[in-house]
Amino acid sequence: MHELAICESLMDQVERIALERNAQCVTSIVIGMGPLSGVEAQLLKHAYSIASTGTVAEQAELIVESLPVRVRCNSCGAESEALANKLLCKTCGDWHTTVIGGDELMLLSVELEKPDELSAEVLH
Repeated sequence: MHELAICESLMDQVERIALERNAQCVTSIVIGMGPLSGVEAQLLKHAYSIASTGTVAEQAELIVESLPVRVRCNSCGAESEALANKLLCKTCGDWHTTVIGGDELMLLSVELEKPDELSAEVLH
């Protein structure tokens, strides 16, 4: 289950951010995930509950935003959204395309709570 390794890496990144910002805890984490990332959202959420235990993000909500598959046509140069199993150019219909989005998994934002402030800080 590589989702657990991904979540452990995510926790390292989030804990580093929280430490740099002197945060008491993390209240939410937003990640963007494309359908071609090779990661299962449900398995990731389950692994997150394991990886976040005992960290500053233990009570944080993990929000997974779906990112669209995007392709660039090698024939006409157009960029468009495509289906994960049908990487065709929407402009000319050609199948000679290059994936330019939808295969990523990235940290989009972290909401932190600081001990000396009653308000939260959101990092994008």
